[in-house]
Amino acid sequence: MNNVIDIVRNREYCLMYDLPLTNEGLTWGDLVAWWADRTSQSASDLATARDLYRRLELSVADNEAEHLLFRTYCDRYPGESGHSIPALLPQVYLHFDPFTRAQRRALGKPDYLSHERMDFLMLLPNGVRIVIEVDGKQHYADGDVASPALYADMVADDRALRLLGYEVFRFGGYELLGPDAQTIVRKFFDDLFTVHSIG
Repeated sequence: MNNVIDIVRNREYCLMYDLPLTNEGLTWGDLVAWWADRTSQSASDLATARDLYRRLELSVADNEAEHLLFRTYCDRYPGESGHSIPALLPQVYLHFDPFTRAQRRALGKPDYLSHERMDFLMLLPNGVRIVIEVDGKQHYADGDVASPALYADMVADDRALRLLGYEVFRFGGYELLGPDAQTIVRKFFDDLFTVHSIG
């Protein structure tokens, strides 16, 4: 997201939005048009939008809480009515380092880069960048025991993201697995869009 892209291997498995962003941010319509061009489909064809949705959905399919958040958001804006709303991008890499800690040490590199991946990213108008994280207990516990060290790492990552210009919002995975999960997600996006005068 800082205009540095260097994919050295497995490019075919990466989705890389390579068009300039405008002051309007990145809408679902923008993303569908980009996908249509990339896959030689029609941007006005509903099947193209569904194809892109399925491709994005695959990246959260193994995480029930993330899947619920993604699905709830996308279900609210079906068809062309959703083309003007901000795209909800799952599994966005701020940076990615495939080396293990042992490999990095053998190469004389520092330990892992912090906060490689954002669970979700939204690029709103006027340069507003929203990060949404869904935290399972691995974010704050070692097994079943609370870990102050893991929690400290998480809040340090949040500070670093905020200093880079991102707004960070966290959901506890637990709250997205309960009976009120969809209501919680809908209210969050309603409130977020009200704050940023969207829709």
